[in-house]
Amino acid sequence: MDHAAAINYQRIAQAITYIQQHFREQPDLDDVARQIHLSPFHFQRLFSEWAGISPKKFLQYISVEHAKQILRQSGATLADAAYQTGLSGTGRLHDLFVNIEAMTPGEFKNQGKSLTIRYSYAVSPFGKLIIASTAKGICYMAFCDEAGNDLEIVRAYFPNAFLEHGSTEYHQQALALFGQTKTDLPGIKLHLKGTAFQLKVWDALLKIPMGHLTTYGAIAHALESPGASRAVGTAIGSNPVAFLIPCHRVIQSTGNFGGYMWGPVRKTAIIGWEAAQTGIAVASPEASTPASEMINGRNG
Repeated sequence: MDHAAAINYQRIAQAITYIQQHFREQPDLDDVARQIHLSPFHFQRLFSEWAGISPKKFLQYISVEHAKQILRQSGATLADAAYQTGLSGTGRLHDLFVNIEAMTPGEFKNQGKSLTIRYSYAVSPFGKLIIASTAKGICYMAFCDEAGNDLEIVRAYFPNAFLEHGSTEYHQQALALFGQTKTDLPGIKLHLKGTAFQLKVWDALLKIPMGHLTTYGAIAHALESPGASRAVGTAIGSNPVAFLIPCHRVIQSTGNFGGYMWGPVRKTAIIGWEAAQTGIAVASPEASTPASEMINGRNG
C-alpha cells in the first residue's frame, strides 16, 4: 500500500468510527467530512470507492441494526426505537426500514406473526427440494440433501409464522420450470424478505437469461456499484430461492464456476443442463452476453 492509499485508508477508518459512535446524532455528509478534513464531495467519492456504498447508506445500515435491537426487546415500541436511534419520529423509522429492510418496522417486530407458510417436498433433476410459499408467492426454495433442518431454516426467516404442510399452485408453477425448454419462462410470484440491496441484487439475477453466465464484478458494475463486488457476492450467497433466482449463473471472473450454497457439483450440473436446454455453449463471461445488457433485459 503506497503512502497516499494508507492515508485514505486511515481517513475512511476514522469516518466509519465516527459514524458508529455518533449515529444517534444522525450526522450528515458535511458533519462527517469535517471530521476527516475533506470536502463533502471528495469524502463522498472516497468513501464510496473504499466501502462500496455511500456514507449515508452506511449510516442507515448502522441505524437500522440498532433499531432492530430495540424492537427485539419485549415491550419496546416503534417510538422507543425511533427515539433511541436518533430519528425524529416513527415516520422516519418507517422510511428507514422500508429502504434498508424492505419491510415496515412493525413487520420486523412481528416476525411473520399471523402469516401462514405452506411447504412441500418435491424431486427435481438436481435432487430433492423443499418449497415454501405465502399467499403472496414463493418465499423459500432449497435443495435438501440431508433431512432435519430444512424447516428450521424456513422458521429462521419467519420466526412467528404458522407452517403448514401442503402444496400450492405456486409450488407447481416452480416445479414446472424444470420441464421448460424455452428461455422465455413463465413468471412466478416471489415473496422475498431481504434488505434493499439484497433485493436489488436478486432482481439483477432474475434478468440474466437462461444459458448465460456473468460475474460478481459485472453485476456490481451494472448496478452502478463497481466497488461492491464483495457485497454483491454476500447478497448472492443469501439467496433464499434456489434455481428460480439463478445465482448459479454467476461465476468468478477467472472462468471458474466457484462455490454454491447447494454444492459446486450441483451448480456445474445446472449450468450444463441450462446450456443444453437453450442450445448455448457454456462460455467464459467475456464471451457471453455482457452483464449490463442481461440485467437491463435486452436479451431476455
